[in-house]
Amino acid sequence: MQKGIHPTYQMVIFLDASADYKFLSGSTKTSSEFMEWEDGNSYPVIRVDSSSASHPFFTGRQKNTEIGGRVDKFKQRLKHKK
Repeated sequence: MQKGIHPTYQMVIFLDASADYKFLSGSTKTSSEFMEWEDGNSYPVIRVDSSSASHPFFTGRQKNTEIGGRVDKFKQRLKHKK
C-alpha cells in the first residue's frame, strides 16, 4: 500500500435521531461533532437519515403494494362477470 493516499479508518458513532438509536462502528467518515460512548471514550458522530430502528423494512411497518399481478387482477374480474 502506498502511504498518504488512503483515508484513516476510525471508530465513529452513527446516530439516527428520528429513532433515538446509535451504534458504534468503524468508518473512514469524519465529523467535527463528538459524543461520549458507553465505554467513556469520545468518538465523532455521523448523523444518518434512517437505520434499522427507523426503516420500515426492518420495523415491519412496510406497506405491501404488490397484492397481485396483471393475470391475478384479470382472473378476479373474470370471476365477477360469471
